[in-house]
Amino acid sequence: MVGSFLNVVIYRLPIMMERNFEEEYQDYFHPESEQPKKEKFNLMVPASHCPKCNHKISAWENIPILSYLILRGKCHKCGLPISVRYPLVEGFTAIMTFFAAYHFGPSISALGAVLLTWCLIAITGIDFDKMLIPDEIVLPLIWIGLLFNIFGTYTDLSSAVIGAVSGYLILWCFYWGFKLCTGKDGMGYGDFKLTACLGAWLGYKMLGIVIIGSALVGAIVGFMTMAKTNNGKSKPIPFGPYIALAGFVGMLYGKNINEWYIEFIIFLRS
Repeated sequence: MVGSFLNVVIYRLPIMMERNFEEEYQDYFHPESEQPKKEKFNLMVPASHCPKCNHKISAWENIPILSYLILRGKCHKCGLPISVRYPLVEGFTAIMTFFAAYHFGPSISALGAVLLTWCLIAITGIDFDKMLIPDEIVLPLIWIGLLFNIFGTYTDLSSAVIGAVSGYLILWCFYWGFKLCTGKDGMGYGDFKLTACLGAWLGYKMLGIVIIGSALVGAIVGFMTMAKTNNGKSKPIPFGPYIALAGFVGMLYGKNINEWYIEFIIFLRS
């Protein structure tokens, strides 16, 4: 059910942001002009409908995963195909939620981990679609992570604060270093904020896993994309999904990975 709602967030939130930006722009730069009245549009209104024939989705057509299977992936009215992404997000959300809740067990840590997981899934979907990490999700998430760690839920508060600051500054420095050397933007400011968010939740000791892990996965995907679709030509790719994936892994297994790494370094030196 949450995965079904996240599908709505992934599709509608960027549109809501664009509309708000246009309204704020007009109010600020053209306050004398009257803006045309638009239909209400948010996460609840209008009701879910087929984007091709505007058929309103009934309750039985909106059951996560099952309705897609019953309808055989087609709209009940017009018969045109429904994107497979909808059941994939629903199923993926269920699986990731299970892993997060099972890892921490019945506790406040599990509640926070599940909330963070849902937000990371929404961020991933939006970044894939729009190359955008919305402040409306990531900024509140930074403060929520710090609040959880007041009580040492995932790390101590000082580590969380240092993690938030370091997570932002490390990628900010990388961004400007890359830009000064190449004249190109290596990543967006949303990536800085997302890394700061994970630093606030997990502490600075997990930033190595988040940054290195996301860079490795992003590099592999980037090279594969260049080789497969662009004949070696570069193409912008969203980096947020790989930060989110590395953050999820770090949340569940970061301590084990760090311990393994330290033991490995000690072994090499001995």
